[in-house]
Amino acid sequence: MEKNFAQGGTNMKNLVIVESPSKSKTIGKYLGKDYTVISSKGHIRDLATRGKEGLGVDVENDFAPTYEISKDKKETVKELRAEAAKAKRVYLATDPDREGEAISWHLAQELGLDEDAIDRVTFHEITKNAVQEAFQSPRAIDMDLVHSQETRRILDRIIGFKLSKLLHNKIRSKSAGRVQSVALKLVVEREKEIQAFVPEEYWTLDAKFNKDKIDFSASLAKINGKKAELKTQQEAQKAYDACQGNFIVSNIKSTTRKREARPPFITSTLQQEASTKLSFSAKRTMSIAQRLYEGVDVGNGQEGLITYMRTDSTRLSDVYVNGARELIQNEYGKQYLGTYHVSNDANSQDAHEAIRPTSLANTPEKLKAHLTSEQYKLYALIYARALSSLMSAAKYDSLTLTLSQNGYDFTASGSTMKFDGYLKVYGEYESGKDVVLPSFEEQEQIAAKELKANQHFTEPPARYTEAKLIKALE
Repeated sequence: MEKNFAQGGTNMKNLVIVESPSKSKTIGKYLGKDYTVISSKGHIRDLATRGKEGLGVDVENDFAPTYEISKDKKETVKELRAEAAKAKRVYLATDPDREGEAISWHLAQELGLDEDAIDRVTFHEITKNAVQEAFQSPRAIDMDLVHSQETRRILDRIIGFKLSKLLHNKIRSKSAGRVQSVALKLVVEREKEIQAFVPEEYWTLDAKFNKDKIDFSASLAKINGKKAELKTQQEAQKAYDACQGNFIVSNIKSTTRKREARPPFITSTLQQEASTKLSFSAKRTMSIAQRLYEGVDVGNGQEGLITYMRTDSTRLSDVYVNGARELIQNEYGKQYLGTYHVSNDANSQDAHEAIRPTSLANTPEKLKAHLTSEQYKLYALIYARALSSLMSAAKYDSLTLTLSQNGYDFTASGSTMKFDGYLKVYGEYESGKDVVLPSFEEQEQIAAKELKANQHFTEPPARYTEAKLIKALE
């Protein structure tokens, strides 16, 4: 069905419903005067709180749900009905995931739209081409996705209502839920591990050397060919006393290792990396990403800057991959081109893309003046990660020295970058420091500048950070 995005031949306009006011502003700019774009401001209906146990779910009748319009959405629904009644056609353009599909279905139900008249449009980035292309090929509502969301919501209600009431009565806890209760279980189990932990004493023996004005350190690794384990001060003293002479370089091992680029962000990895590198909470990260997706004024009106941020796919569009590969070759050289791999994750819900910039031309520096500090930091991270995922591996020359004396083997490890690869772009977030070792010949002798035994105690497992808890829940 051919759609016209500029000229109209009737006074009736097409109605487009999205769930966010800022998203409506961006989309309206791309569709033209024949389209009225308004927002539902999120979900308009939810499970009722009346009936048996206030669940809104008939557990004795195949878990049939009962819905009602949310109290704070009654005026919104009234306005939507009025607009739909005078519209030439209604397009439901909510987000391309389970929640978005469910919102569209609830809208269709409340607005009384005929099944044949429903035009569901989805796009994974809010750009002119993506939006107009989506409106050229509307589809029906995907009831499989709707039922998936409905099942989750019913589980949330049953688990949340019943457990929350129980917990409130027992321990005055605020609430429970399908996800938060699992997270709480992980946190409690970790805390029990910490409380039950009994520290154990152990010792290490470390030597410091200097050759050719290069300082380096080595640590005791083996005793008579077996892994070194010094559990007491007496054992440490024995090892210390045995290593007072010159050390012999008994083995030199050189290798070249690769450090592969990591895939572009999905929702969970974006939250983890933003927490670790930018000190953003998961909630803050998603709030900033939502704004970047829905549109920011970059000097010529609202523009969506990243693809949809709720995704479990590492796939990148052919258009982006081809453009990125051209940019990498032109900017850095052919040797920086990597191989594009897509993870076939069975848990991925559909053909969503990874989180990436919508335009390679929109470099972080170009947009910096138009973004808040937090928006700029997150956008720069997303831009660098997506681009670097298509670049070649970083390469390192690694050197391991074994320095021996009386059956005690110490090891020193060094690594120098041979080729920066993807770190040319992502190095700000991930690069490490070179550790340089001097040149040696096997059987060469060297005296330690310092030999020191250090007492330690084993430590309990660390409490979860937000980033690590998100990873554990994946």
